[in-house]
Amino acid sequence: MVLDGHRDKADFALTPVAKKLINVNPNMISWAGLLLALLCGALLYLSYDHHILLIVGAIVVLVSGYFDALDGKVAKLAGKASKRGDFLDHVFDRYADVFMIGGVALSAWCNPILGALALVGVLLTSYMGTQAQAVGAPRLYAGLLGRADRVVLSTLFPIIQYVMIVLGYGSVTILGITVTWLEMMVIYFAVVGNLTAIQRAIVTWNNMKEM
Repeated sequence: MVLDGHRDKADFALTPVAKKLINVNPNMISWAGLLLALLCGALLYLSYDHHILLIVGAIVVLVSGYFDALDGKVAKLAGKASKRGDFLDHVFDRYADVFMIGGVALSAWCNPILGALALVGVLLTSYMGTQAQAVGAPRLYAGLLGRADRVVLSTLFPIIQYVMIVLGYGSVTILGITVTWLEMMVIYFAVVGNLTAIQRAIVTWNNMKEM
């Protein structure tokens, strides 16, 4: 999945709402998205004992991701885009990642070691993207696991977990190892996140040769 390169295709869902919120401070929208991410992490953490929270959590992930995209659109339409706003957005994105993935990583759905590896992969992916810009190369959004990909997967997998529980297949055994569906998502984040970080590091290194 590489959805970050197709962000412009979401404009149809963002622009009409952004126009109505043209007088709202974009930072307030960013705060709303962050608080929803925190709520999502709590819901997913508690969902092992209350499975319906998987569906609620998935919805909150989606709304949080929408707010994350909406703040930038409002800022551009209102002429309020700034370096401070961009910085705040990136800081909040990282906290949102930790809240949402951490909620699963620390829950009974997942092995905490796998959860830690997922968080490392996700944070390094984002770090490599902005570090490229810090050293004078173009900021990177490319890679196997961008922010938009994480939001989509974090929405889909709780739903899949819930549906499979209802069907009686809340976990699967692969090569003698039993994993939940949410744990599969975490494993994907751990593996692909770190691969994406390496991919971005290589791209940045090559770009610097041309500078």
